[in-house]
Amino acid sequence: MAEKEKLRIDKYLWAIRLFKTRSLATEACKAGRVKLEGNNIKPAHEVKVGETYHISKGPDRKIVKVTGLLENRGDYQTAIKFYEDLTPPEQMPGFQSMFHSPVLRRDRGAGRPTKRDRREIDDLQGGYFEGKKEE
Repeated sequence: MAEKEKLRIDKYLWAIRLFKTRSLATEACKAGRVKLEGNNIKPAHEVKVGETYHISKGPDRKIVKVTGLLENRGDYQTAIKFYEDLTPPEQMPGFQSMFHSPVLRRDRGAGRPTKRDRREIDDLQGGYFEGKKEE
């Protein structure tokens, strides 16, 4: 495991596998989607062990604490040893609280729902979408 004393934030985010390419990590820094203590940081910012970064990728938010410096990208099992994920469970992708509407999924390639399927879907949704269902 290669460790360094100085490492750029864009290279670090790429190495710990939060971004698919280093250029995507650079773009995220330039766009202000990577923050340190509420402040935007540049792609050339030097990462220090113990710092906590807030990273936004689309609708997902992640809070990452640096536990080690990883220079080269490796497999996932190696990468997770160099950061600690402090993201609260309610901000994790796929989290559903009791206040969110249920997510209905159909099998891919199943086609459009039949009239019977549509009625079952409407019954499941109940009062979530008022105005849509006439009672």
